[in-house]
Amino acid sequence: MSRLRQTGSALARSLANAGVIDEPRLRATVDLAWPRVVTGFAIMSKRTVDLALVGIVLGPAAVAGLTLANAFWMVAKFLAIGLAGGTVSLVSQNYGGDDVGRAATVVRLSVLLAVAFGAPVAVFLSAAAGPLVGLLGENPASIRYGTAYLAVVAPGLLFEYLNLIASRTYAGVSDTVTPMAVRAGGALANIALSATFVLGLDMGVVGAALGTALATGLVTVVFAWGMTGRNYVRGWGASPVPLTRSGPWADADLLRQIARVSTPLVARRAAQGLAVFPLLAIAATFGPVAVAAIGVGRQVRSLLGSFSWGFSIAASTLVGQELGAGAEGEAEAYGWGIVRLSAVVYVIAAAVVAAFGDPIAGIFVNDPVNRGLSAQFVRVAAASVVALGVDGSITGALRGAGDTRVPFLATLAGLYLVALPVAWLGTVAPALGVGGLLFALLAEYAVPMVVNLRRFRSNRWKTISRGYRPTAGN
Repeated sequence: MSRLRQTGSALARSLANAGVIDEPRLRATVDLAWPRVVTGFAIMSKRTVDLALVGIVLGPAAVAGLTLANAFWMVAKFLAIGLAGGTVSLVSQNYGGDDVGRAATVVRLSVLLAVAFGAPVAVFLSAAAGPLVGLLGENPASIRYGTAYLAVVAPGLLFEYLNLIASRTYAGVSDTVTPMAVRAGGALANIALSATFVLGLDMGVVGAALGTALATGLVTVVFAWGMTGRNYVRGWGASPVPLTRSGPWADADLLRQIARVSTPLVARRAAQGLAVFPLLAIAATFGPVAVAAIGVGRQVRSLLGSFSWGFSIAASTLVGQELGAGAEGEAEAYGWGIVRLSAVVYVIAAAVVAAFGDPIAGIFVNDPVNRGLSAQFVRVAAASVVALGVDGSITGALRGAGDTRVPFLATLAGLYLVALPVAWLGTVAPALGVGGLLFALLAEYAVPMVVNLRRFRSNRWKTISRGYRPTAGN
């Protein structure tokens, strides 16, 4: 046995002995999670690269501009994530219940919905980029940079909608390696294109946006091959629930189920995305330096959130498949094991990032004043990821059961009843000031984490899942 495998086995035994998660469930979780973690880092690196490149070339005003523009991209993307959440829930339960045809119909309907929603959103954001960015910004230079970026990058949203459906379909059938390979390739293409356009051709924020949009479209083209049942290499990568012309293109019962599961997820994600707008407007009252700092902090948190991509999708898939097979006890054991594992991983990750807050901030900004404030946001963002990670795992488990309404309400409470009021308080209480934004970063995930943990402990999700299993459609 190699030293690496020996170390992995020793770590697995330690986690099992500590009561975190037993070895068989750990293996199943890691097999699903690690490709999603890599995928998360790959996708989030696109935004990080764009911020870093324009920060180096153009300075804090450009970073603030991209932060404003990215708020609109993310709220539009969050809507697609909500729709894709319904996809993975229903695909995993039907696939786990050996009803492949029904799972394929879910995918077909999800793709149609992604096109129907994604196309008009992309057109609107591109056409209305100037007025939209102007609603948030107060600095003319930041508004100019943000407008140019959003107008060029927005068309890529249609491709991103389709990419999310594809990646969640693969996750629902326990294949997270294929989307990892495709997404990672897209991230590398994005880095190469953006660096060429920004540094080589001196295209500024337009170059960064163009690189991201083109790379996102390339990912869609590659996904289309496997999603239509074709292998990439030597029997690898074909979706077992492929998109074909045969089979029903309309199923009223499944469409209602997708709507029932996805609507709270879409609303939850929309609430998360929309909350960024008043948050940035509050930050703008402290000047572009504060906007850039909170943009850096949130971007670092998004990168760390890549671990949650893995744990959350593993929880959704494994809990959903066990429920589809009627094994409710095993589904619960998977849920709690993944929650405990994510807590351990995030405590370690948060400690490491907090310790290196200053050099991490220096990647995005280089002058002492901006760097010092950004480092504060990086450290607080690092602390907040513990709650983010635990909440992501428990929400993933609930999503696998089709229980999506309570996580939506919990997100509303954390954002709109706690985080935003505390951030606003900083504008009227000089003693608090920018500290209100820092407290908001902490509260945003801490509140929903507590609510969702109580929900999972109640076991109500088991009853809800029975209405979505293959036998429910017969």
